[in-house]
Amino acid sequence: MARFITIAAVLAAMTVSALASPSAHKEERATPGKAKTLPFTAKVGSGKLGVSNIAAADRARIAHIKSDAALRKAGVKGGAFGSKKGKKSRAEFSVAATNAAVTYTAPVVVGGGVTRDLLIDTGSSNTWIGFLQEYDGTDCSGEFEVSYGSGFVFGEECFDEVRLSDDLVIANQSFGVAEFGDGFSQDGILGIGPVDLTEGTTSDFDTVPTVTDNLFAQGTIDVESIGVFYAPTTEESVTNGELTFGGADESKLSKSIAYTPLTTTEPATFYWGVDQTVAYGDSEILPLSAGIVDTGTTLVYLATDAYDKYVAATGAVYDDQSTGLLAITEAQFEALQPLTFNIGSAGSYSLSPNAQIWPRALNEAIGGNSSAIYLVVADFGSPSGEGLDFIDGYTFLERYYTVYDTTNGQFGIAPTEFTDATTN
Repeated sequence: MARFITIAAVLAAMTVSALASPSAHKEERATPGKAKTLPFTAKVGSGKLGVSNIAAADRARIAHIKSDAALRKAGVKGGAFGSKKGKKSRAEFSVAATNAAVTYTAPVVVGGGVTRDLLIDTGSSNTWIGFLQEYDGTDCSGEFEVSYGSGFVFGEECFDEVRLSDDLVIANQSFGVAEFGDGFSQDGILGIGPVDLTEGTTSDFDTVPTVTDNLFAQGTIDVESIGVFYAPTTEESVTNGELTFGGADESKLSKSIAYTPLTTTEPATFYWGVDQTVAYGDSEILPLSAGIVDTGTTLVYLATDAYDKYVAATGAVYDDQSTGLLAITEAQFEALQPLTFNIGSAGSYSLSPNAQIWPRALNEAIGGNSSAIYLVVADFGSPSGEGLDFIDGYTFLERYYTVYDTTNGQFGIAPTEFTDATTN
């Protein structure tokens, strides 16, 4: 029977969340079997920018996404070592999970049995370790260097076994061993974005296969895809979801997964991009546009013209004193209408009024007033029609099961028991 492996996590941080267009494998493989899980830890406000900078953290990520999009559209590629090899240099485009309002870590064993808590990052693709524990492996040659929105890291590039669980063991995985870095307090990153993001990051290779690439190549998983499940949380640190390598955990679904092809519109096509319209109540506020789905962005971002329509319809007021979020009164909350995302051929998926607000139990964790009601919809900062007009971030994705399928070049989505849950 074919296999797929599930790892538990609340990922705010995916794929694009992963931040590049996946390269499709053409061969068809068997239908995956039963999932297996491993818990991950999620923390609200644990990023480098601090607990009260939820909107600022997202803006920093969006700035890098836009910069990367412009460079990709112009055909500029390369990296720290790419430029040294005579290629055109490009801006820093990997945005680490440390630059997010919600971060996720997993216990990972590298080489000789030392367990390290690595950040899961779907916005970058290099796996590296260092700083907090020494590594005594010997199969090291060449150098690596990765720049992030939150800092940078460099050191040696090594090969060794990487063990995520007893069912997720990767032989001869290439990874960095950090000698110096800035902007990180964790003992490394588990990069699960597309392989293109490793371009120019090592001195010896143009690109470095990711852990997902090698799980597929070594036959551990039968489809190169990642399924993500979240359960909405009202706690600052909790294990409440899972990441699935190689398929989907159907036990988490309340309906079957519907798929839609990835968008062909630039620059959204360079990432996990989809086409969608957005309606508030019965009124369309964003016409058919291209944008991205990204677990690494905390909020839902709409092009400025659509955002302005949402603000006018809800009566929300921008809180520029503490959170940078929209705030509404109790009466306005009672009057909220569903916010509906019509995603390509996958169909319509709505955020209920409760799903449109930040968890009130976590207001103080983001620097807000404990009695306030904050919305999770924010301004993308540019008008629609530019080819990247929205980001469906963590606060949307936590209400649905989503699948990022490299093999078939598609995005999948399905309701869960938490889609309409009253948690906030």
